[in-house]
Parts: sequence; C-alpha cells; structure tokens
Amino acid sequence: MALDKQSKIYVAGHRGLVGSAIWANLEQRGFHNLVGRTHRELDLLDPLAVKQFFDDEKPDAVVLAAAHVGGIMANLHYRADFIYQNLQIQQNVIGESFRHGVKKLLFLGSTCIYPRMAPQPMHEDALLTSPLEYTNEPYAIAKIAGLKMCESFSLQYGCNYIAVMPTNLYGPNDNFHLERSHVLPAMIRKVHLAKCLNEGQWQAVRDDINLRPVEGVDGSCSEEQILDVLARYGITPEAVTLWGTGAPLREFLWSEDMADASVHVLLNVDFTDTYQPGETEIRNCHINVGTGKELTIRELAEKVVAEVGFKGELRWDATKPDGTPRKLIDVTKLHRLGWHHKVEIDEGIHRLYTWYQKGICINHK
Repeated sequence: MALDKQSKIYVAGHRGLVGSAIWANLEQRGFHNLVGRTHRELDLLDPLAVKQFFDDEKPDAVVLAAAHVGGIMANLHYRADFIYQNLQIQQNVIGESFRHGVKKLLFLGSTCIYPRMAPQPMHEDALLTSPLEYTNEPYAIAKIAGLKMCESFSLQYGCNYIAVMPTNLYGPNDNFHLERSHVLPAMIRKVHLAKCLNEGQWQAVRDDINLRPVEGVDGSCSEEQILDVLARYGITPEAVTLWGTGAPLREFLWSEDMADASVHVLLNVDFTDTYQPGETEIRNCHINVGTGKELTIRELAEKVVAEVGFKGELRWDATKPDGTPRKLIDVTKLHRLGWHHKVEIDEGIHRLYTWYQKGICINHK
C-alpha cells in the first residue's frame, strides 16, 4: 500500500545529521503527519518503552535513522556498546514495526558493512564475501543484522522493509568537535581556525571555541592556552597539519541528497524492486546510496583551503595512519531505481562552510 500525505511517518533519530534532513525533505514534499522523539523522550534500548510508543502512535511508516555511532577510536574501544546498542535499537524498532503492521520501513545502515578488501567499486553483492575491517567490526555486524532483518521479514512475511547503505555523509547539523568529528567537517574547522589565527582574528577564534570548546579550552582562556590546544590538532597560524599522506580515495555525499534518496526509496521503491525476479537465492537486497565519484583526501583538503581562503601551508603527517586506501560504492542499483545525486563536492564544501560560519555568528549574537 502506497503512502499518502496523511500517512503517519515515524522518523527515529530525527535530530541527527540524516534524520533531520529526512524530516525536512518529507515536509517539503507535503508530508506533515510526522512523529519524532528525542532520546530523553523515548529510549530505543528499552523494549517496553518502544512497544508503548507503537501502541500509542500506530505509525504507518518508519524511518530507522537512529543508531549508536562514533569514529575509529570509539569503535575500537567501546566494541560491546556498538554491537549491543545497535542490535537492541534495531530489534526493538523493527520488531514493533512488524507487530503493529507498519506498511513501510526504511533502515539506514553504513558502507562499513563491506569487507575491508572488497573489490572497488563495492557492489551490494560484496557483502559477507571476506573479513570486515577490525576496528568497526562490531558496528558493521550490527548493521548487517539490521539489513538482514529487513530482508528476512520481507521474504518470509511479505513486509515492505528496505535497507539503504550511505557512503560518507556531510552537511547541516554535522559534528565539528575536533576530538570526534569525521574527516570533512574536521578539515573545514581546522582550516577555518588556522585562517583566523593567520589573519590575527582573535575574536573569531574565541567565538569558534566558545561554541565548541576543545579539551575544555574555550574563548575565555588565554591566547597561549588556545594556541597550545589547537597546535595539538595540527592548527597553527602558519600551517594546518592533517593525518596521513592524503593519498586515500574517499566518496562524499551531501546529507540532504541522502535524505532525498531515502525519501525517494520510501515513497517509490518496494522490496520486490530490490532484486532481480527469478533468482533462486534472494539476498543483498539493500541499496547503496552515494555519488559513485571519489577524490583523494589531499584533493579534498586543497578544495577546503581554497574555499576558506587560508593563505598558510597545508602539511601531512605521514607517521599517522591513512586508513583504507579506497572506499567507493557501486550505485548502479540506485540509478536503476530512479535516483541520482545533485550536489557535487565543490558546491557541498561551499554550502557546509557557509552553514558553519552562520552557526558561529548566530551563537555569538
């Protein structure tokens, strides 16, 4: 059964990078019967609370964008948290969706589900063909379990549950905290701060770290304290130093594009569209979501430097790890299902830096 403008849609994780963009995209398309709960309002780890929520709200459709996420260090050190919490969230939300007869469910995963040495670009059929990356193995296994739950419920019970696997995302509401942000927002902030230092704009530096303190250092601290903590992250008036060689290739997708792809799938794609008819073994029904385009981390950094207008030097610390050499996904299935990305990386960097600066100005006022 197709969703209409009156359908009640529950967006789990509606305050996050992707969830907030999906919410906005649905509203732009005229869907206003939306339901969201903050973590404080609804603990998705609590099965009784989730059951009560579904009993009360009875959503027609569910977007499961809520997850326990983090960077490499968090994934490495808190392995139990990543597998337990994500499995629990998925178990509760997908389970109650089934018990309450939800018409359509969209599950958001991650391309870290693919083997560490998967052939490039990574096609959906690369899943479970060789070992995962060790650092995020527990998280990846949880996400694989989620997509297999969607696949299995749809195959056994005729449900319409679809899983989408986005590439590296960036956009409004991104995380810019230097200790735990991803590569592109971290790069933008580092270059922005270095530019401010280079040009002697101390008030701009103080405004920035007042909004997002670094290791407890904020705008009220001395210039010496600020310079000291920023230098530990490779930020000085003369140069920005980034980890690795800059050689790895990465793919980036604007979060609002990801939201548009998600809503396109939610409204226009059925589970039966995700595999070829006549297959004896139906598997890997998830959909990769990305641009199918890549660039080196060095090229990315040079684009950020140009956008920000930093006149200092860009340096690389080759003693630090590069990570996986290449992570490009095959988006043939996505294109076949009728969706292509719109925002190219240059426009995306410009939009994100504009959004970042606006946030500092608003908070300063």
